[in-house]
Amino acid sequence: MAQNTGVCAATRRMQSKADLISSWFNPREQNEVKHDSSSSPGMTDQEKEVAASAYKAFSAGKYDESLKHLEALQELNKEDYKIAMNKAVVEFYISGQTTTGALKQTLMAMKNQVHTSAEDADGLDDVENSLLYYNQAIIHYHMRQFSESISIGERLYQFLEPFEEKFAQAVCFLLVDLYLLTFQPEKALHLLAVLDKVSVQGSNKNGKGENNSSNKDGANQKAEFTAMIEAAKSKMHQYKVRAYIQMKSSKACKREIKSVMNTAGNSAPSLFLKSNFEYLRGNYRKAVKLLNSSNIAEHPGPIKTGECVRCMFWNNLGCIHFAMGKHNLGIFYFKKALQENDHTCTQLGDNGQSAKKFTGIPMCALLANKRYELLYNCGIQLLHIGRPLAAFECLMEAVQVYHSNPRLWLRLAECCISANKGGSEQESKGLPCKKGIVQSTVGQGYHRKIVLASQSTQNTIYSEGQSAAIPVASMEFAAICLRNALLLLPEHQQQDTKAENGSKSSSQSGSTESGSENSDACSGKGQETDKFLSAAPSSPLRKQEVENLRCSILACSAYVALGLGDNLMALNHAEKLLHQTKVSGSLKFLGHLYAAEALISLDRISDAIAHLNPENVSDVSMGVLTSEQDQGSDKGDEPVESSGKQTPQCYPSSVTSARAMMLFNLGSAYCLRSEYDKARKCLHQAASMVNTKEIPPEAILLGVYLELQNGNTQLALQIIKRNQLLPTVVQRVSPDSRKKTVQPFQSVQPIQLPSSFTQVQRK
Repeated sequence: MAQNTGVCAATRRMQSKADLISSWFNPREQNEVKHDSSSSPGMTDQEKEVAASAYKAFSAGKYDESLKHLEALQELNKEDYKIAMNKAVVEFYISGQTTTGALKQTLMAMKNQVHTSAEDADGLDDVENSLLYYNQAIIHYHMRQFSESISIGERLYQFLEPFEEKFAQAVCFLLVDLYLLTFQPEKALHLLAVLDKVSVQGSNKNGKGENNSSNKDGANQKAEFTAMIEAAKSKMHQYKVRAYIQMKSSKACKREIKSVMNTAGNSAPSLFLKSNFEYLRGNYRKAVKLLNSSNIAEHPGPIKTGECVRCMFWNNLGCIHFAMGKHNLGIFYFKKALQENDHTCTQLGDNGQSAKKFTGIPMCALLANKRYELLYNCGIQLLHIGRPLAAFECLMEAVQVYHSNPRLWLRLAECCISANKGGSEQESKGLPCKKGIVQSTVGQGYHRKIVLASQSTQNTIYSEGQSAAIPVASMEFAAICLRNALLLLPEHQQQDTKAENGSKSSSQSGSTESGSENSDACSGKGQETDKFLSAAPSSPLRKQEVENLRCSILACSAYVALGLGDNLMALNHAEKLLHQTKVSGSLKFLGHLYAAEALISLDRISDAIAHLNPENVSDVSMGVLTSEQDQGSDKGDEPVESSGKQTPQCYPSSVTSARAMMLFNLGSAYCLRSEYDKARKCLHQAASMVNTKEIPPEAILLGVYLELQNGNTQLALQIIKRNQLLPTVVQRVSPDSRKKTVQPFQSVQPIQLPSSFTQVQRK
């Protein structure tokens, strides 16, 4: 159980709860390659006796002795591939399970030797070859090649009846674990139900057989089988909890949690699962209490189990504090988890290159390295606390593995946007700062002149003489990230399967996303698979989440294109955003503003005025209900909404404020058409609708410009000195002078929105 379910994100200051998908780790069951204890047909009694001795020594952990028996057996029978397979398995255990790549190649050669293929169902009619395929599936599992492992496991599942109970259970548990790792909880629950029936039938058969036998061997077998059934029941309850958590089924999960606590007690896996359950319900304090009560010091350690429980512990604390809105504490815990992960990798001999070659590390520990999942979490957390450059570094490392996650590319683009935005957000905490309006003063006394800031000087050269493809936090690179994100989103439902099949080649990269995508092709329930899009390391995106994500990407794309001066592309993205069927009110508001700004830059003032109609704004709410949000907070110690949601001061807090902003921009558009009376009317109407603190500096400059055009120099100076729009009661010039048209000293541009506007409602 390397990771259980994606963590629902806390509410960001301008973001939906489905944003951060970080990994919630739980201790998993260990799957190992097996020694074939069955005898091949046609073996002599002597060969069977030697084979039994080899298996007995292997079971006792005497691998050197077992190898000697196998070598002697190979001298007697050189044609049986099972002997060579068992010999390879024993040598693998002698090496401390560190030669995973070599074992994989050996098993592949043996598969070719018996002329059967895992994709050929007819080739599995011979049950004698089942253990060869099972061992291959185990190796694929530990190498994170989940799609290949699922393919082999599902073929083995078709021939489950002839297998002995213990081996059948191992096949089923492997498949269940794979289904949960690839976020297919419905298939996992179906398999668990089948496994439960098989266990009951096997128990009944074993009981009848015991009645007919009266020797000690029968009693020992009975006791061993009973212990196996009890252990299997405990595992099944834990698997069911993981499946119900992924399905957000609170009632069923609560029922299974009680069974887990009754069978497993207060062990680390059971407490981790219960903490995860309470976390999803919004009971954050209870989740922390459960985590702290788990005695992780008693865990055998990563070398024996392949799992770093300390790393899971700190990661889970980081996820909980992230959901509570305590982002600085969250990043502290994520860093602690990274330190534990690095320490574990050092203990396991992971020097950075050994993981790529799958040598030098015990096979059971190949899944222990959670570096990229933790870097993903750190990056999202750093983005929340206003450190975009540090977040960019973390996410750039994570994207090397999770390159098929469209949401991750959007986060990278947001890092670039945040790193390149100006200081307007800080200045807008109080009254519009004079420094944002007055650039400098020249001269003294009567000759004193005020130099106003020019909007053209605020543009930044983001990358000087560098290629846009270089991964730096620039707006050019943000455009590339957003383009990648859009390309990864399916346009239609039919293209979902194409996107999944097209990414099968990435299964060798060691990322869990390949398994999530490709395993859908093996699903027997097509009605569910078409609704999801892989977003590893998190749970797949539902259809509505994909549409919400598309809207966010289009909004950011329009903003970035405006910043780069590509007005046609900005208009294209804004119009696509406005034509989305389920665009939220906040993004629709931004879409109209960005489209208007692009149209004004293209000298299409009339079209821009149509977008700036205040009636276009009917909703500016930033929250969107998603599947991650409906987890419920009915019994939470802290409500889910208490997670630090803060609206930037520059963003309109209500529909009235949004309409006032539209009027400010509409006044700019009228100014460009020299319709100064309409512009002044829009300006004063907007100023009367909002608080003085909500008036942007650009509106102050617009008022100054209008008064200068009207010849009211004294009123323009009063507006600058008081830094607010004044009622028209200060000295006015004669009506005759108003008829004189004064040429503007600079063209008035529409009010550009700060970059934080594009951070509305990330999906």
